[in-house]
Amino acid sequence: TSICVSLLFLWCLSGSPIQILGLGVGINYGQIANNLPSPSRVAYLLKSLNISRMKLYDADPNVLVTFSHTNVDFIIGLGNEYLPNMTDPIKARNWLQQRVQPHLPQTRITCITMGNEVFKTYDHQLWSNLLPAMQTVYNALVDLGLDKQVTVTSAHSLDILSISFPPSAGSFRQDLSEYLHGILNFHAEVKSPFLINAYPYFAYKDSPNEVPLDYVLFQPNQGTVDPITNLKYDNMLYAQVDAVYSAIKAMGHTDIKVRISETGWPSRGDDDEAGATPENAGLYNGNLLKRIEEKQSTPAKPNVPVDVYVFALFNENLKPGPASERNYGLYYPNGTPVYNIGVQGYLPGMVYISPSTKIVSKT
Repeated sequence: TSICVSLLFLWCLSGSPIQILGLGVGINYGQIANNLPSPSRVAYLLKSLNISRMKLYDADPNVLVTFSHTNVDFIIGLGNEYLPNMTDPIKARNWLQQRVQPHLPQTRITCITMGNEVFKTYDHQLWSNLLPAMQTVYNALVDLGLDKQVTVTSAHSLDILSISFPPSAGSFRQDLSEYLHGILNFHAEVKSPFLINAYPYFAYKDSPNEVPLDYVLFQPNQGTVDPITNLKYDNMLYAQVDAVYSAIKAMGHTDIKVRISETGWPSRGDDDEAGATPENAGLYNGNLLKRIEEKQSTPAKPNVPVDVYVFALFNENLKPGPASERNYGLYYPNGTPVYNIGVQGYLPGMVYISPSTKIVSKT
């Protein structure tokens, strides 16, 4: 019989490694795939990368148990399909008792996102359910004595803006104002962040002849100036964040923090998806990491470092939609990097030693 021994394989990306620890960068751990490494191997990869913040789209117990007694802070998610149930206080409490409470405090769950890009669905019933679901889950956290360690929010697509440039004129869509008013009041009351999924890639893909590639990739460029504030922007992501701050301010709030719950760049796409290349993806994520390392802020919020969760850890082979959707990962599922962003990581593999001592690696 074969003796199975565990060995650590080093997958090294060339270039000088960036120390990510303490930079505030997080990673999205999407799992719409059938070829991903086990959570225990992922835990090792994250540790080797010094990434200490992770965002899930569910409350996968396999992941949450694996990451117990680590220094990783988790955002966990409740899918859009669960929102109607979460408006029921009993169901909300049951979900927390079954899916969250057993993992505390050994797994550091800090935030629950209620739904993802709900206003992209055009399901008005879902729109109406979002705030009540957020309130009900928060109240259940209070009842269970967990509200000091776990907060409640939701992640929004930038489609919620009707105006995004200039940033100082940023405003929300008129058809969403009645919903967003209540949601912003909730954030202000419970002091939770407003999450946005911001992808300059989409703007470039839709108008490659009008949008300068260097501007969206954080490369040197002449930038743009907000004619109202005279603030200069050298990249689109920061302009998008400030547009959201302006939209929130237009609704009467100046005390809500905006965080980027997703941003990234695909390394491959269909023929009509301009700019989806490994080179561009490497520039986008590599330059973004450098800016986070420098604790950069946006022009309109000079004292608030940009807070980012990169999308995503792995390519996800079962995601529907265009090819780009399956190619946002920093890593292939076998642990090799998709492109070089100057970061070193390790993914444990298994080595099988046969009686003839011939070594065959399997990752």
